[in-house]
Amino acid sequence: MKLRFGILTLSDRSSRGERDDESGPALASFIHTENCSVTRSLILPDDESAIRDTLIQWAESGEFDVILTTGSTGFAPRDVAPEATKAVIQKDAPGLAEYMRAESLKKTKHAMLSRAVAGIRGKTLIINLPGSPKGAVENLGFVFPVLSHAVQLLREDPDSEAGH
Repeated sequence: MKLRFGILTLSDRSSRGERDDESGPALASFIHTENCSVTRSLILPDDESAIRDTLIQWAESGEFDVILTTGSTGFAPRDVAPEATKAVIQKDAPGLAEYMRAESLKKTKHAMLSRAVAGIRGKTLIINLPGSPKGAVENLGFVFPVLSHAVQLLREDPDSEAGH
């Protein structure tokens, strides 16, 4: 199944052009190597209402199977991706975030500081990822093997239970 991804980079500095977005392109590269597509990518500042509005618009557009956010998941006062995501999801998907944190803890103790969440709006899965290119790609890699099945379930694909 060729999944359709949206990538939303959340960074005040990148949105102002003060720093290049490295995480968005790193995620896009990973996605392309997995024979999936990036339908759209966008850089937004760490503004909860702008993030919320974009997540709603993208999830309800029908263009995406999975929306990835990168950045704004930590302890800094402007880190608001989890709050924006929680405000728009209709169902929580805690196992994805729990697994990403568990696997990340094998690499760095700082994974304890991640507040990333994952959930569902309509038939779209939304996943928060770290802001560093390495952390974003590693975390996507941890959960990538289950994403096709998750999307099949969201689409109510009759083949979604084959082999389970």
